[in-house]
Amino acid sequence: MKKLIFITLITLSSCISKAQEMNTIVNTTVTKLFVATDQRNWQEVETIFADKVNLDYSSMNGNPAVTLTPNQITTAWEGVLPGFESTHHQIGNFITKVDGNYAKVFCYGTATHYLTDEGGNLWTVVGSYDFDLKKVDNQWEITSMKFNFKYQEGNTSLSEKAIKNATK
Repeated sequence: MKKLIFITLITLSSCISKAQEMNTIVNTTVTKLFVATDQRNWQEVETIFADKVNLDYSSMNGNPAVTLTPNQITTAWEGVLPGFESTHHQIGNFITKVDGNYAKVFCYGTATHYLTDEGGNLWTVVGSYDFDLKKVDNQWEITSMKFNFKYQEGNTSLSEKAIKNATK
């Protein structure tokens, strides 16, 4: 009986370790998206996305969700983010579920945007994200990204100035 309990515990421990490892790999994919975005490494950002991505910021801007290619996403982001002197995306509190070659990730997110301006230098957006990922050729790719807006603070007009700066 003791031997059976020991073998069961070893097997259970191995399964938990594999699940934790898979969650870490999936979470790292999501984290890399935000790091590459802050570094303006658009080529890296594009490799993290699937060929088609459902992108949904409707809770913040009222626009409906859209399906875009990775290049369409980075082209849009290039039209604003480089106009800030700095951005910092911070994510955490991951809740991840992996089911075979598919995964779902929920996490909190805060984005701070910095730009010298008389009206205030910071614009911070706070919310959470829901991601869907799929595993293709042994690599996790984001197929869906939904931002769930909670609040913003600071100089909300900084984005308009950043867009002008990015198009110069």
